[in-house]
Amino acid sequence: MTLEQSYQEALEWIHGLGRFGIKPGLERITALLEMLDNPHHKVRFIHIGGTNGKGSTAVMIASVLRAAGYNIGLYISPYLLSFTNRMAVNGIDIDQQNLIELVDRVRPLIEQINRDQNLGEMTEFEVVTALAFTYFAEQKVDLVVLEVGLGGRLDATNVVVPLLSIITNISLEHTAVLGDTVEAIAAEKAGIIKLGKPLITAAEDQRALTVFQARCRELSAPLYRVFPPQKSTDQQSNEKPATVLEKITGEGQFFSYRGYSQDYKNLFMPLRGLYQLNNAAAALAALEILTEEGFPVAEKKLRSGLAELNWPGRMELLNKQPLLIMDGAHNPVAIEKLAEAIPLYFRYKRLILVIGMLADKDTAAMLEHILALADIIIFTRPVISRAADPRKIADFAVSHYNLGKEHLVIQEYGEALDQALAMADPDDAVLVTGSLYTVSDIRAYWLQRQS
Repeated sequence: MTLEQSYQEALEWIHGLGRFGIKPGLERITALLEMLDNPHHKVRFIHIGGTNGKGSTAVMIASVLRAAGYNIGLYISPYLLSFTNRMAVNGIDIDQQNLIELVDRVRPLIEQINRDQNLGEMTEFEVVTALAFTYFAEQKVDLVVLEVGLGGRLDATNVVVPLLSIITNISLEHTAVLGDTVEAIAAEKAGIIKLGKPLITAAEDQRALTVFQARCRELSAPLYRVFPPQKSTDQQSNEKPATVLEKITGEGQFFSYRGYSQDYKNLFMPLRGLYQLNNAAAALAALEILTEEGFPVAEKKLRSGLAELNWPGRMELLNKQPLLIMDGAHNPVAIEKLAEAIPLYFRYKRLILVIGMLADKDTAAMLEHILALADIIIFTRPVISRAADPRKIADFAVSHYNLGKEHLVIQEYGEALDQALAMADPDDAVLVTGSLYTVSDIRAYWLQRQS
């Protein structure tokens, strides 16, 4: 069997675990990690949760620490282009051979756990998390920047005791699992707060903040708030830490940061959107606190780490005539922020929207925020069983939002992109959004089309 065949076989086995669905709880992963000699006890972590922005915040922190010379692991979900994106060391994804060997090692252990009726079958996310912890321990990383999968309290990643935790923000999501109020969801996400360990949050909702404040008091955990970004240097505020937008360019944005002990002007990052400034404030606040934990970062390295970070699929510009923009916004808050940002960061005559969503999302609220932005709409679907039927989404849009603009339903995502580009004039924009899965599929198709 070739390396590629062995890799595909390992992936098929991992994805086969997906049939066990989402099963919150720490018993199964704890049992597996004990069999693996608790690799997560050999590594230090930053733990990042939240509704939106946790991946961006994680990438910012990892990029700066890597630029400063530290050996940094990064764990994210879901992946954008390849499964190996899930776990990386110093910006390099795990290679196929390493993944194959890890799967071969853990497979009999997982089969043993699956036979234990008291534990039940392990899920895909639990197994991938254990694989990542093992990989990072064996790579002897200095620190792992760890993104929560779902929620926090019962998420498989929550077996770690981090140097600090970050909760980016809170809004209603996964209500069937996490609860149907902001307070309930905040309580689940507050589960990553640990005894005596700092929490940084960019959450603005007072209901969520009240939950975090109470939990931090219970655990004697210092609480640090990050305040919303200001749109210009003309605004006056003494709130810290916070960011101030200085200038937007075709490649990204310049901003200032006012922190606890550090102030920086004219920072650049190749990510667009005011919401990314909020994520940057949380990341920079974390870096200030990490200095006290033995991870100092010189200003020059901080600047280069931000300027060089790479985070595909987040207001990513892949073509200029016409503009081709891809963003993985997948819930109402993210879509609303995207709709606000697009006309601020890009100039175009018409916008052609290519949208594919998942059936378990609040599609009605997502449509409400994004439809008005578009001149032409193409409804499509990503290749995943949870995908929403684009015909049903289109029918809903017509009946509920009086969709009096040109729209098409094209089931196959590649055809949807081809049609959008064929309809676009050089001064138009094509925006692909609705789900990271949609962006992943269409982005890969675009890159293949260009090769």
